[in-house]
Amino acid sequence: MPSISGYLRNPKAKKISAVGISAAGAAALALTVVPGSAEDGNHSQAAATISAEPVAFAAGSASAKHESSVAKKDPAVAKQEADEARKAAEARKDAAAKRDAERKAQEAREAEDAKAEAAARDKADKPASRSAKRAAPAKPSYPDNLDGWIREARSIMKQHGIPGSYDGIKRNIIRESGGNPNVVNDWDVNAKNGVPSKGLLQVIQPTFDAYHVEGTPKNLTDPVANIVAACNYAADRYGSMDNVNSAY
Repeated sequence: MPSISGYLRNPKAKKISAVGISAAGAAALALTVVPGSAEDGNHSQAAATISAEPVAFAAGSASAKHESSVAKKDPAVAKQEADEARKAAEARKDAAAKRDAERKAQEAREAEDAKAEAAARDKADKPASRSAKRAAPAKPSYPDNLDGWIREARSIMKQHGIPGSYDGIKRNIIRESGGNPNVVNDWDVNAKNGVPSKGLLQVIQPTFDAYHVEGTPKNLTDPVANIVAACNYAADRYGSMDNVNSAY
């Protein structure tokens, strides 16, 4: 069989045809040598067919540019994503501002309570006149409303080491009673058993009796007593009223 070099020197061999590839790209050539059939029984002739096929497009070719343009993001989609990112950033900013406002309000309430307690102690520590008996220690004055009840309850809780933040207590009061100290639940299983839940934090009588804190009235619907007993129970059962987010 003749060598490939013989075919290339054979003047009858077919010419090589090649498909050019862009100078910036890469190409591959597939060579196929096909020997010809013998003629007249004397000499063998061979035909060489060399084909070249492109296997890759240059990065800078028209096709690549077309694909790149297709891959570009739709302006409407880009705008929607930008709007969503902006709204998410605004939501985070509003949440941070709300937390900061709640923290400052809590600090202001605690400062006011500390000032009232200090004033009461100072008044009690003043020496009485010889002709007068020493007056009983004055109690800090709290407004007779939900804010005042929570603050007074927290002052008592602090003395007994009972945890519970202002916001945690208020959140549960609003859910349980809407802030009405005289609410009575007359439909749930406790009511059917004859021990309905009552008061700001919807406490049943057995729980109130077990967790009542000295220094508060022994009255289930008394706002301050109800809060302190409920928080004492929540601390024993859940760690703190702050950890309560549903009926307890």
